[in-house]
Amino acid sequence: MSQIHINNITFSYEGSFDNIFENVSFSVDTDWKLGLIGRNGKGKTTFLNLLLGKYEYAGTISSSAVFDYFPYLISQEQMRRPAAEFADELKNQCELWKIICELEQLCEDAEILYRPFLTLSPGERTKVLLAVLFSGENDFLLIDEPTNHLDQESREQVKAYLSQKKGFILVSHDRDLLDACVDHVLVLNRQTIEVQTGNFSSWWENKQRKDRFAQAENEKHLKEIGKLRQAAARSAQWADKNESTKIGVNPIKDHDRVSTIGMRPYIGAKTKKMQRRVKQMQNRISREIEEKEGLLVDLEQTVDLKLMPLTHHKETLVNVRDYSVKYLTGDGPVFTNLTFTVKRGQRIALHGENGCGKSTLIKMILQTAGVTALSGEPPLTTETDSLSGCCETASGLIISYINQDTSGIKGDISRFCKERQLDQSLFCSILRQLGLERVQFAKNIEDYSEGQKKKILIAASLLTPAHLYIWDEPLNYIDVFSRMQIEKLLLDYQPTMVFVEHDVRFRERIATEVVEL
Repeated sequence: MSQIHINNITFSYEGSFDNIFENVSFSVDTDWKLGLIGRNGKGKTTFLNLLLGKYEYAGTISSSAVFDYFPYLISQEQMRRPAAEFADELKNQCELWKIICELEQLCEDAEILYRPFLTLSPGERTKVLLAVLFSGENDFLLIDEPTNHLDQESREQVKAYLSQKKGFILVSHDRDLLDACVDHVLVLNRQTIEVQTGNFSSWWENKQRKDRFAQAENEKHLKEIGKLRQAAARSAQWADKNESTKIGVNPIKDHDRVSTIGMRPYIGAKTKKMQRRVKQMQNRISREIEEKEGLLVDLEQTVDLKLMPLTHHKETLVNVRDYSVKYLTGDGPVFTNLTFTVKRGQRIALHGENGCGKSTLIKMILQTAGVTALSGEPPLTTETDSLSGCCETASGLIISYINQDTSGIKGDISRFCKERQLDQSLFCSILRQLGLERVQFAKNIEDYSEGQKKKILIAASLLTPAHLYIWDEPLNYIDVFSRMQIEKLLLDYQPTMVFVEHDVRFRERIATEVVEL
């Protein structure tokens, strides 16, 4: 057991307008199971790369620990080979028998090590890389969002596996995973960084309590500032009025005050005393304002999002009957005899393991409704060698679609809005509400984090009035605060939806019906 000491770290990317970290200091223990929490773009992955020594920075990071990072970068050449052949290229001196032991804990057969890596499912690839990662000894492991794109079964297996381990930092926005796997949290707040014992739920409960206290204290300070300003204004008015009484006495009009000219020194002293009181009040106001400003630096005041769903004249928007799909490369059908309907107001969650045809089904619905791929997105065509059954959509159906793939989005915000015919000011306003800083708007979208890119697609969908919203894994890489915002939005406006999402808490709260594939 050893300590990792972070002392006065300051870092910004070359050409960036702002610092990612500024004079940051804290310590963590290498024996902890540490969850790293923060909004998209706050520097979670950047912090892991600083520990790995990938960037130059001001300040010091001192530790005797050896760091290793998940996910490993797999080359095209390695993709064509079995993992058993290149595992030692990923992690020095790793032994195959140890990897096999780790795979057993992940409920996976060792035979996947001997199949070409590109033929493995996303869940199998994740398990292989985690097994390689944990096959070493005494390393402090940096695990960056291991459950993205994984189905529910694979998520549960990874969750059970990580809950038995220790000595790692886990970056994840999956509340269920964080609760099960961590015993400490490292939180990148809006202005500060804190380390706290517990899991996500205990930290969130503490944060809500702390935020309520900060808001109550803030209101108290505002009232005190208001009272002080009123008192200062009255005292200043009295001082000015008194000051005017010692200057310019008319002996004809003010004959009764001629004898009071000798009181000028007294009036002057009284005026100075009042002016000193005004100055003291102004100093107190300044102190109160300073305390007030310090209270709210880390308050996450999420703004309620808005949606503009359209109402279709028909009750049933999508009708799927006895539908079957078979891939060109598959041995058998992906699914058969699938039947369900999407009616106005329903939120249908498509659920099943990776490769069961969820995205294929979504693309079939889009094609039936006449939706084409948007600029920067991959085509909607799917490589199927057989389709059977019925897939119908209501005439004149307008669909707002979020693709799970963000790789094709390029250019700046202005270009993106122009290509999709979006109002740029409203679009930027939604992004601000989702937590993006204004400074990000000057960057090209390809320089955004994955979570920020996903928010671009979410904002575009929210700004598109539609009868039906089809979202394919919209929450991959999206931070916890934005997930809660989106949950509240959907529960408030109750749009008609078809969506795929492996975040179990989101699905349980949002779905009115689950279709199992």
